[in-house]
This record gives sequence, C-alpha cells and structure tokens, in this order.
Amino acid sequence: MKKYVAEMIGTLVLVLMGCGSAVFNGGAGSTAQVIAIAFAFGLSVLAMAHAIGGVSGCHINPAITLGCMLTGRMTNKEGVMYMLFQVIGAILGSTILFFLVQGYPTASATLTGANSYAESTSTLTAFLAEALFTCVFVLVVLGVTDIKKGNPAAAGLAIGLTLVMIHIVCIPITGTSVNPARSIGPALFEGGRALSQLWLFILAPLAGAALSAVIWKMISSEPVTK
Repeated sequence: MKKYVAEMIGTLVLVLMGCGSAVFNGGAGSTAQVIAIAFAFGLSVLAMAHAIGGVSGCHINPAITLGCMLTGRMTNKEGVMYMLFQVIGAILGSTILFFLVQGYPTASATLTGANSYAESTSTLTAFLAEALFTCVFVLVVLGVTDIKKGNPAAAGLAIGLTLVMIHIVCIPITGTSVNPARSIGPALFEGGRALSQLWLFILAPLAGAALSAVIWKMISSEPVTK
C-alpha cells in the first residue's frame, strides 16, 4: 500500500507544481514562460524521484506504468493500482490548485493548467505529438532504469531533463501532457475544451508508451546464441 500512496503523493506534487507554474506564471505566452513551465515539470519529477523513488520507483504517470507493465517489470494488477492512485493524486493536486486560484488575479487562460489544443492545430497533429513525445519520454525511462543496461543512479536527472526538453517543444502544440493523470485532474475542474479533448490526452500517451515498450524490447533483447 505504501508504494501506491507514494505514487499518489508524487503525482499530486507534479500537478501542483507543474500545472501551478502554468497558472501563476500567466500561461505559456512567451519563451520565458514556456521554459519556466518546462522546468517546473522537470524539477518536480527530479524532486519526487529522490523523495519516493526508493518506495515506488516514482512513475507518477500511467504511461510510464504501462511501459513497465508491457516490458514485464510489474504485474498488470500492480500496474492498474499504480494508475488508479496516480489519477487520485492528480485530482487532489488539481483540487488544491483550484482553491489556491480562487480570488487570485491570475492572467492565465486556465485555472488548473489543463491541456487543450487550439482550433488551428488538427486533432491528428495533437495526437501524433502526444504519442511521439510520450514514446521518447517512456523510452528514456525504460532505458535509464534498466537494471542491466541502464544507469539507475542517474535516472532522476535524466528523466527530469527529458521532460523539460519535451515540454519546451510540445507546449506550443498541446500544452504538453505525455501523462494521462496530469491531464485528467485539471480537466475535471476546467471543463469545456479541456474535458472534451481529454480522450486524446489519455489515449495518445498510452499509445506512445506501448510503442516505446516495443522499441525497448527490440533494441535491448539479447542476441540468440547457437
């Protein structure tokens, strides 16, 4: 049970700090704001990796959990419980953020840092962006945390900086999710377009995670000896 609670707390912090940076910095209208938000998410992952990594592995993202399930690093039952508590953590983080915003003169267009893509961006573009960037993200996670081929000691830094990199590129397209839980929590409070587009921010990251698992199995498999 402790690892599930750890995942809940870690996801709560990710949403509170990452999405909070989008809300209280006035959105992502400038390069400086994009970079600030990107680092808020990346540093949240880095901090939580050190805080709860030894307890749960610090997935704090259903896409990462799915990648671990598909590569045989955890059972399906355990993976589903991870995902459940991650979503609960995201909702709790969004709840805190929602109440913090009340009465605060934020210039952001969103109250909770919810994901959505503009009408000028096609659904296909948004889906591909979320799937491909999630694939890159989860592939880094699978690689750096691999017991035999990875470098677990550097996992927090590598994963955190990868998330920063992805946000810098993807924020202008979708606001960057690559994490279904991170999108579910804020969308429940935001409503509107964030809620109507939520399906994409759930399915695309999971599709990207599945692709990363296939790629990792392919490139990490041991050669067959005769």
